[in-house]
Amino acid sequence: MDYQKIITIEPDKRSGKPCIRGTRMTVTDVLEYLARGMTQEELLTEFPDLTTDDIRACLAFAADRERKLATLPE
Repeated sequence: MDYQKIITIEPDKRSGKPCIRGTRMTVTDVLEYLARGMTQEELLTEFPDLTTDDIRACLAFAADRERKLATLPE
């Protein structure tokens, strides 16, 4: 998934944290909800502006960031 069309980083929004489509919902927000056991369906109900693609983009962004961190030289 090309998350770059969904995940935005703006210095003046949420202190430059990665957000979904320019909103104030951050990638971290979504990941924390999922980690606490909230289902995708519950997220979509609780946050009607959120889409399935948004959730997938958050997961892809986190996986990409993890992959990059894992390959950093020591």
